[in-house]
Amino acid sequence: MNDNKEFKPYIPADKITPEFTITSIVMGIILAVVFGAANAYLGLRVGMTVSASIPAAVISMGVIRVIMKKNSILESNMVQTIGSAGESLAAGAIFTMPALFLWAEEGLCDMPSLLEITLIALCGGILGVLFMVPLRNALIVKEHATLLYPEGTACADVLLAGEEGGSNASTVFSGMGFAALFKFLVDGVKMIPADVAAAFKSFKGEIGMEVYPALLGVGYIVGPQVASYMFVGSLVGWMVIIPLICLFGPDISMYPAAEGVTIAQLYADGGAAAIWSTYVKYIGAGAIATGGIISLIKSLPLIITTFRDSMKSMKGGKNTSTERTAQDLPMNMILAGIALMIIIIWLVPAIPVNFLGAVIIVVFGFFFATVSSRMVGLIGSSNNPVSGMAIATLLIATFAIKASGDTGITGMTGAIAIGSVICIVAAIAGDTSQDLKTGFLLGATPKKQQVGELIGIIAAGLAIGGVLYLLNAAWGYGGAEVPAPQATLMKMIVEGIMGGKLPWTLVFVGVFLALGLEILRVPVMPFAIGLYLPIYLNATIMIGGVVRLLMDKRKNVDEKTKERQATDGTLYCAGMIAGEGLVGIALAILAVAGINMDLSGSINLGNLGGVALMVVMILSLLKFSVWKKNKA
Repeated sequence: MNDNKEFKPYIPADKITPEFTITSIVMGIILAVVFGAANAYLGLRVGMTVSASIPAAVISMGVIRVIMKKNSILESNMVQTIGSAGESLAAGAIFTMPALFLWAEEGLCDMPSLLEITLIALCGGILGVLFMVPLRNALIVKEHATLLYPEGTACADVLLAGEEGGSNASTVFSGMGFAALFKFLVDGVKMIPADVAAAFKSFKGEIGMEVYPALLGVGYIVGPQVASYMFVGSLVGWMVIIPLICLFGPDISMYPAAEGVTIAQLYADGGAAAIWSTYVKYIGAGAIATGGIISLIKSLPLIITTFRDSMKSMKGGKNTSTERTAQDLPMNMILAGIALMIIIIWLVPAIPVNFLGAVIIVVFGFFFATVSSRMVGLIGSSNNPVSGMAIATLLIATFAIKASGDTGITGMTGAIAIGSVICIVAAIAGDTSQDLKTGFLLGATPKKQQVGELIGIIAAGLAIGGVLYLLNAAWGYGGAEVPAPQATLMKMIVEGIMGGKLPWTLVFVGVFLALGLEILRVPVMPFAIGLYLPIYLNATIMIGGVVRLLMDKRKNVDEKTKERQATDGTLYCAGMIAGEGLVGIALAILAVAGINMDLSGSINLGNLGGVALMVVMILSLLKFSVWKKNKA
């Protein structure tokens, strides 16, 4: 199947248009840092990130076409190529690296340096792009008809619908503005409580919601099905397991609660949240780890065949064309870059491996990059089992380091550093594939896109260390503001293997709960994340999912209108996520500077204010989707 001979991109190969310009580079770098920082904040709050490709594309279209009066689709594509790299790098980094800060807070090791964080992020990011370059002709060109790359194709469609670029960009900016205002009211001046909760004292259960626009946006984007699985996971934790623990063990004191503190005392001091953080979270951790491994095992046949097919395609798919749309970065540059990354990994003190170990990391990275690049083409980025790959890498790395006799903190930090590199490689390889697919459809120059990816990674890599340091200095990881769920899970896994310090009974309850759900064919991962995260987060995500469900189920509205309104809603929600993330980082700067704007002592609207603000957030979402006036 080689349909690409008939395929003609939007911009023909023999036509030269502005692409890799100062405008596109500067805008791309700004968006890489903005979306990277916003997604880092979101991921550290709720354990998931959202794609930045389409919001970056519509912002670039709005600025380049409407404000600058230029008509250059390839310039806009370059902006989104550079900009989306920041989100993917942030996703890989925040799932692992905060564990290093948590150990430092416990006094087990020194705080990771900005240089170490930056080097680990850049090694993973640059390797992810370099590994994808030789695969481009095999996966993007040769298999154009079979590998659809859903997000990459959707991004191309958005850019091709350029005449709507201005109104779509205004939707994203409106979402950013409103979310910034909402976040400022809740966490800046604190006129409205962050949580609206209802505790059932006699029953010992608790339910509530967090009044944050990003959570509403996440629920809308992931949709009602995923949101409902997450919410049910929280319901089981907070309305079933916590009441049972309090019912059967009020006088029991068991690890990991403080010695001598009974469950009844724990509940009296901290409510259901204290029981959740002390016991239920470990059940959730066992379920998430099992879900990640199950997703990896289920994907193994596909992983093996995709790797084999990719290698076959590379052998028979050498790029001999000299056309502009077929030019990749030269192979000698790729090999030199990979060799340099091996040397850096070998020499970085944070990664305790010898030269052979550095080579092995790069070989593992190439395998996962190849798998990731092909799998996102088949099933999309959202279904790519990166978390499973990260957990598998962490397990292998931790066992290998333990076998070498290094069971101390240096071994544990080394395992996290290795896991970070591999996780970022897989995330970036998937993102690069989607971007190159977009470029292939539009007629971009691959070599310029690949350089753009590297620029975006360097910009985001230089910023991510500062963002991680800032959020830790402001609030500390593991708390209510930035719980860093994925990183605390990775920390638990490493500690459990190295020192056996985990409450294994609770972890195995989660393991077998996950296995039971898998037998019932209930998606394990969203349920497990719901069990692992506080119910307040998942309730708000569920509200976003319900809004999306009601929009999708409307009668007397044609499918084309529904689809347009759903897209407008997605863009508004993406803007809300970015807006809240940016204000969150601004508030962190103020917190570190010691500036306090808290007005809650004089103006506090209470729970009714929280409910009212949630209603206003939902109405604003409807205003920019269902009630938006589109130009005919």
